[in-house]
Amino acid sequence: MAFALTNMRVESPAFTDQGEIPARYTGEGEDLSPALSWHDVPEGTKGFAVICHDPDAPLVEHGGYGFVHWVLYNLPGSTTSLEEATSEGTRGVNHFGRNGYGGPMPPEGHGVHQYYFWVLALDKPTALPEGITMAELLKQVEPHLLGMNRLVGTYRRD
Repeated sequence: MAFALTNMRVESPAFTDQGEIPARYTGEGEDLSPALSWHDVPEGTKGFAVICHDPDAPLVEHGGYGFVHWVLYNLPGSTTSLEEATSEGTRGVNHFGRNGYGGPMPPEGHGVHQYYFWVLALDKPTALPEGITMAELLKQVEPHLLGMNRLVGTYRRD
């Protein structure tokens, strides 16, 4: 299946779709991953992965663009939410060079950036090692993708 949006819905109690991400979840705040939940998942879902990506960041690297803030995977199909600062799943490497979540921190004066919190529904559970990149994750899960959708938050650093 090609990467395409489905009817799955992704939400957060911290911000609405296209709403501003509170500073608590940014590099200027406590740098905590926000709570997320999803519903209307595709039938046959047996695993999930989560990615947070800023396509507005002025970074082009290794054939990709933007800035990866979070890569999380090996989530079982029974998972329908993540708590704030979750310890669930396996953490991949972000563009800060760390495993786990790294909150929004756009360059000063760069304007509003959009942060895409993607949830990917998979037709099988994964058992991938810690520390893989977003590109490595997508290569592994693409053949098993049943559907995906996202929640978009915004942040500006003046």
